[in-house]
Amino acid sequence: MNEALGEGGIARDIRLDDLIQALGSRLDLHYVHGEQDASDRLLIGGDGDDLPLAGHLNLIRPNRIQVIGDFESRYIAGLTEDQRDQLTLEMTRAGTTAVIFAEDTQPFARMPDAPPGALPVILGSGSGSHEVIALLRYFLQQRLAHFEVRHGVFMEILGIGVLISGASSVGKSEVALELISRGHRLIADDAPEFARIAPDIVRGHCPPLLQDLLEVRGLGVLNIRAMYGDSAIKGGKYLRLIIDLRDHTEPSPVPDDRLNGRRGEIDILGLRIPLISLPVAPGRNIAVMIEAAVRNHMLHMQGYVAGDDLRARQRRQMTGKPDEPPYHRAMPATTVPNPDPEG
Repeated sequence: MNEALGEGGIARDIRLDDLIQALGSRLDLHYVHGEQDASDRLLIGGDGDDLPLAGHLNLIRPNRIQVIGDFESRYIAGLTEDQRDQLTLEMTRAGTTAVIFAEDTQPFARMPDAPPGALPVILGSGSGSHEVIALLRYFLQQRLAHFEVRHGVFMEILGIGVLISGASSVGKSEVALELISRGHRLIADDAPEFARIAPDIVRGHCPPLLQDLLEVRGLGVLNIRAMYGDSAIKGGKYLRLIIDLRDHTEPSPVPDDRLNGRRGEIDILGLRIPLISLPVAPGRNIAVMIEAAVRNHMLHMQGYVAGDDLRARQRRQMTGKPDEPPYHRAMPATTVPNPDPEG
């Protein structure tokens, strides 16, 4: 399973002017001071300082981007000019990259004397401070997160993110093509990138170079969006399941249980992700098996395990107790709610 282990990646930095370009129109951002320095300011990912990415004005645990709303603005308005200069210099010493005056609050009228490029960039915004912070944190957590590249095909199957892994000749692309023809969606082929954006969430997406493309032996590179339409492509998804395709003559990487199948876990960015190993053999419809594996995994997430159900039935029969309805009957038998909050 060497190819499934993937490669580690360092967190990627983002320039302040790129962030402003990405979120400027949505947050109504505009420059007040320091526009010429924005292209040189980096928000560094994974530097280990444990500082918050963005938040309201805080000099004890200073945010990389300090956001000033109504309450902070009233506090600043009560300071003398020298005290305001000291506040700006203190934020500079703490490593603040930018200051955003939200809610159309009054920004600093002047900046204190300092070496060129030392002071934080000052921005204004008409959006509410909580909205600014929420969007900045979401954006930065994804852009600055540590990431890994995993060999395989990443797809949305039945509403959840599934990575199909395995050796290069096992038929991952062919089964992905069949799944796409059955209405599922492609996210990335060959080298999807995964980032841990929350304690319990790993999100995968496609690198720009490979967007919309799927390579199938004998057919070459296919543009799935052009062939099947926009509905066949998904931009990104939370990783919920890995399906490892393996030749039936090779040993399973996880224990083989006749009742519960070949199930295990694999570590990705410090998070344990469920793994199902499917043996590939002539005559087996792997696309149908993958769909069934995903449906069964969704039932596992709800607490129903068919193998345990069978064991319970056997115990009742052996003890002579009256038959009881299988415990999954209390839930819908054909419709499983989407367990992925990303939808």
